[in-house]
Amino acid sequence: MALDLPDFPWDSLLPYRAQAAAHPEGIVDLAIGSPVDPTPQLIRDALAAAGDAPGYPQTFGSPALRQAIVDWYQRRHGVALDVANVMPTIGSKELIALLPLILGIGRGDTVVVPTLAYPTYAVGAAAVGATVLSTDDPDEWPATTKLVWLNSPGNPDGKVWDVAHLGRAVERARELGAVVANDECYTELNWSAPTPTPSILDPRVIGDSRRLTLSVSSLSKSSNLAGYRAGFVAGCSDLVGEIVEARKQLGLNPPAPIQAAMVAALGDDAHVAEQRELYRVRRSRLRAAFEGAGFRIDESVAGLYLWMTRDEDSWASVAALAAVGILAAPGTFYGTAGARHVRVALTTTDERVDAAVERLEQFSKR
Repeated sequence: MALDLPDFPWDSLLPYRAQAAAHPEGIVDLAIGSPVDPTPQLIRDALAAAGDAPGYPQTFGSPALRQAIVDWYQRRHGVALDVANVMPTIGSKELIALLPLILGIGRGDTVVVPTLAYPTYAVGAAAVGATVLSTDDPDEWPATTKLVWLNSPGNPDGKVWDVAHLGRAVERARELGAVVANDECYTELNWSAPTPTPSILDPRVIGDSRRLTLSVSSLSKSSNLAGYRAGFVAGCSDLVGEIVEARKQLGLNPPAPIQAAMVAALGDDAHVAEQRELYRVRRSRLRAAFEGAGFRIDESVAGLYLWMTRDEDSWASVAALAAVGILAAPGTFYGTAGARHVRVALTTTDERVDAAVERLEQFSKR
């Protein structure tokens, strides 16, 4: 019997993709946040050097990789961890989708997701028959809650939760005996400060205990490693140990050359700063162009997206943009709270940014 999963939302965007692609000068695809810039050379070199990998890799990660993850949290977030608190994943999406299964969550249990949310949080819950509750208020979490997903910085809206909100979420989750996990994949892309956004493992959030708390992260955006599927999770050592044991059984071993590439990526902050600057410039140009075309930008203080509205149905905005060759994602993909917004990604080339700016000037005159 097939899993009872929701429809894949991106299929409904295909007619608008075709319309935008029919533009004489080609489509400007701002719908999907897939990196387009080159993978840094030092990472490719590390991958190549580790190409002779005849043996099975460690599910827990190589000692060098685990230490690199530990060092990264200390350097970038001021979070002190041990190697027992960290492990690599095959990207972050598979961990997000499989965590309810690994934790033994099922029918009668509740998985809490943000009101505006990456769809995979709910997909993972649906796959095990759990109930999904969309709310950002910890006081609304029921006694049946077993897993809480936070997403700061948020996708699609780029919202950042402060230390106080993260702390309240951890406190409430522990009252319920629920695991709380923050998806922090965009933490390095903070547009309001030069430092990363707060981690849920920050001592100001969790106090002196990591109990029931996880930080999920990825190198896809900050290091252009989406094609490598390079992610990691950190936090409560008991939880990390349980996840490792389950992943051993499921055969979820990150390839050894990818682990070596991750060590190189995690140890170098310069390429992250360079990539962030590219996105900052693109963001500034696209934001000004969309605002000039009549859109209001909401939140969007971190991450790879602009969350915007013309105070109309999101599909109407998608259609209007497709008519000038620009593809955006409707906010309805991320929950009913996004019904009047669209999401546009910064992951496009400078040449396509130029094209978008020119088309939006025409758009504003329509």
